[in-house]
Amino acid sequence: MTNDTNDRDAPTNVYIDVREMDIDDLAHVYHLGEDVFTSDLYPYIYRTWDEWEVIGLYNTDPEYCLVAEIDNQLAGFILGTVITKGNWTYGYIMWLGVNPNFQRRGVGDKLVDKLVERMIEDGVRFMMADTDPANTPAVKFFTRKGFGNTRQHIFLSMNLSKHEYYGRLIAYEREKAERAAYKRSRRRPSSNKPQEIVSEAATKVIGTDTASDNSNIPPIS
Repeated sequence: MTNDTNDRDAPTNVYIDVREMDIDDLAHVYHLGEDVFTSDLYPYIYRTWDEWEVIGLYNTDPEYCLVAEIDNQLAGFILGTVITKGNWTYGYIMWLGVNPNFQRRGVGDKLVDKLVERMIEDGVRFMMADTDPANTPAVKFFTRKGFGNTRQHIFLSMNLSKHEYYGRLIAYEREKAERAAYKRSRRRPSSNKPQEIVSEAATKVIGTDTASDNSNIPPIS
């Protein structure tokens, strides 16, 4: 998943520091992703980006989670993973985001190049990346970086609030709430008679004890 990473006109005199992401970067990377993966531009990417994407990949593949800095500011990030199936080991770019303030400075190029080198060192021989088909700049970027054999995914969605079962469930919950309210309204208030009986019995006991105690007191002469 990639935002606009068009670095074709990148200046060559900008120093970009690419390093492994550390725990202090997690919040900054997540918030940068929120800024670049917006619902109006890339609705599918927006729906799948959350803090667990960052935390999960950082925990499982920290060596493939890289950040780029320019003048000690977060300029971009790349999150990848490695998948082994049979005799094949695949590298997969899960997320690539570039700060809009640092686009066209070579940030995306540096991040991808560093991740590719690291995966080659680890025995990866096949690498994949994906993005929203409408994200033309990202498609052009990956094509320029050597990715090809383009395939399009078809994503389908369904509004569950319009599903038949959803309507039945709502009706059932409404009826259950109405029955509970009716039972509460029919419940009689508790009687005060038991309390009155207890009070009367207590009075008798106290009176008896008092009379018994007074009988042992000698008369005042």
